[in-house]
Amino acid sequence: MQVALDQTLSPFGVNDKGFYGRFGGAFIPEMLYPNVEELRRNYLTIINDPAFQQEYRDLLTDYVGRPTPLFLASRLSEQLNATIYLKREDLCHTGAHKVNNTVGQILIAKRLGKKRIVAETGAGQHGVATATVCALMGLECVVYMGAIDIERQKPNVDRMKMLGATVVAATSGSQTLKDATNEAMRHWINNPVDTHYIIGSVVGPHPYPDMVARFQSVISEEVKKQLFAKTGSENPDYVVACVGGGSNAAGAFFHYLDEPSVKLVAAEAAGMGISSGHSAATTALGKPGVLHGSRTILMQTEDGQVTEPYSISAGLDYPGIGPLHAHLYDSGRGIFKSITDEDAVKSAFELTRLEGIIPALESAHALAALKELPLTDKDVVVVCLSGRGDKDLATYSKYL
Repeated sequence: MQVALDQTLSPFGVNDKGFYGRFGGAFIPEMLYPNVEELRRNYLTIINDPAFQQEYRDLLTDYVGRPTPLFLASRLSEQLNATIYLKREDLCHTGAHKVNNTVGQILIAKRLGKKRIVAETGAGQHGVATATVCALMGLECVVYMGAIDIERQKPNVDRMKMLGATVVAATSGSQTLKDATNEAMRHWINNPVDTHYIIGSVVGPHPYPDMVARFQSVISEEVKKQLFAKTGSENPDYVVACVGGGSNAAGAFFHYLDEPSVKLVAAEAAGMGISSGHSAATTALGKPGVLHGSRTILMQTEDGQVTEPYSISAGLDYPGIGPLHAHLYDSGRGIFKSITDEDAVKSAFELTRLEGIIPALESAHALAALKELPLTDKDVVVVCLSGRGDKDLATYSKYL
């Protein structure tokens, strides 16, 4: 697996300044500059090192459990009158795609001589994946999580604590993912020498969006090989994934960015409805601005204050999207769909009862987006099933 890919010739790749089109960059306070610059100077050299490549590959195979299956969902396909494959990231160790990135970043942190890891988490899957690799490598772990998310994702909080992480509640703002990210960045500013910040999505200042996308690109790398083995073609008609910050979508789209025949569909969280005032549908409601160190599209007031997002899904409860996705939206390369809580929950129950797979609430938004597409019986669709639904059973139980 060669994760360090040259994107400089792609209209959808990152340039040497960290921009995707007009989005990206590193808009950071001076106190954070040394941390980010150390990472920017070293990340590609480290990733390209053959010893790093070997260690990363071995861990993905022997620890994470890759490759994950590409499953033909026959009954769902029959219902939707198209051929639907599920990329089973829910079968990764820790229960979601997040571990693809944390394994890569912990290896980078060790090569930079860091002794402590800080992270943010929303649904808790990235927090669990970070705590997991810290336990594996023997590094101290501090995870910031919104106070509301701590309540609604208690199983993942308990997992993090069992793995030895310190979980710190973010009690400002909406007490969700945005606020956890703010607190994690403050922690990093105050501990620049011995701490590495493992950002969980394709957000933040350059090089994070690019680095995380490279580690998650294993998803589409595997899909191409698996789909060819099953159908004789590497390319589906659609790739569908949920988008909060957008790491699983970045990974699922990565090797298809320059394949115009493959439609890239991103499912955002509309919450109670786009116009309800309780939504996280960034492209429908947002405009360009700076969030967490990069220029992107985010929900904001007329005077530039960040609008509080809402979603039933903690992992999509974020007021912006990563700069790659902002560029995909802005350029028209990506198709963005806004999915309500109600439709996501309905699609989760449908998949569970049709295929015996309980999806994460985040992934359920991608499943719901299938009904928004003009599918025909000739279409082949790959859905990135980014995580499993164990963590969301308390929410699902309210609908039983």
